[in-house]
Amino acid sequence: MAKKLIGSIYVSCVTHVRITPFLKTLIESRRFELIIIGLIIVNAIALGLETDRRVMEAVGPVLVVLDRLILAVFTLELAIKLFIYRLNFFRDPWRIFDFLVVGISLIPASGNLSVLRALRILRVLRLISVVPSLRKVVGGLVAALPGMGSITLLLSLVFYVFSVMATKLYGVEFPQWFGSLGNSAYSLFQIMTLESWSMGIVRPVMEVFPMSWLFFIVFILCTSFTVLNLFIGIIVSAMQAEHEDSAHEDREQLMAKQESIMQELKELRALIEKKN
Repeated sequence: MAKKLIGSIYVSCVTHVRITPFLKTLIESRRFELIIIGLIIVNAIALGLETDRRVMEAVGPVLVVLDRLILAVFTLELAIKLFIYRLNFFRDPWRIFDFLVVGISLIPASGNLSVLRALRILRVLRLISVVPSLRKVVGGLVAALPGMGSITLLLSLVFYVFSVMATKLYGVEFPQWFGSLGNSAYSLFQIMTLESWSMGIVRPVMEVFPMSWLFFIVFILCTSFTVLNLFIGIIVSAMQAEHEDSAHEDREQLMAKQESIMQELKELRALIEKKN
């Protein structure tokens, strides 16, 4: 009995040793990545078609079956990765992201959880984890978050100051725009985005307060042309740093491969000289 148990354990270990490299090569291959990208795009199109009533009446069951098949493929992919990487699976944030997105799709969307059906579209976001260029963009945005937080705080302070001033200056005559602090903040946000700011808000105010243009021009210069451009500058800087880090890693990997090749050539040369 003990021999059979030991034999079965040995066979399973040998099988695992043989299968694992094959599966790892498979899921890390470029062809497999292209297949997953294609399935994500097809799934996104299918989920979009489900929003059309006429399409659902015509081919609704086909779309449902297709959605389940693609979800099964995604689940199998994650299962293989869990089998290969074991605990190392959870050390990669992108694998955790894929795990959460697919896991949400596996939750039964019925009763109080019917809202989860709308969250199936989150599977489209898996393109971010599959496409390297998108991962770099997201990495740059994440790296820019601390600086963006500081700029957001600065913008909030500017908004608060100008909202208080606008409420006190124009609140009595234009209560629909500046009657309260909230109304003033929303109106100033519209002005900051330059959406119908002149004819919609500023010119009517100027008819009662001719010098009000000075207040709004200063606000636009402080927000649209200064603070918001700081956001762009921080994001561009973070993107550039992310690109440089990626290029540095690629150079290090290339140098490591070259050193490995040179070491193998030296060993081969020494072996040939030894034989001669």
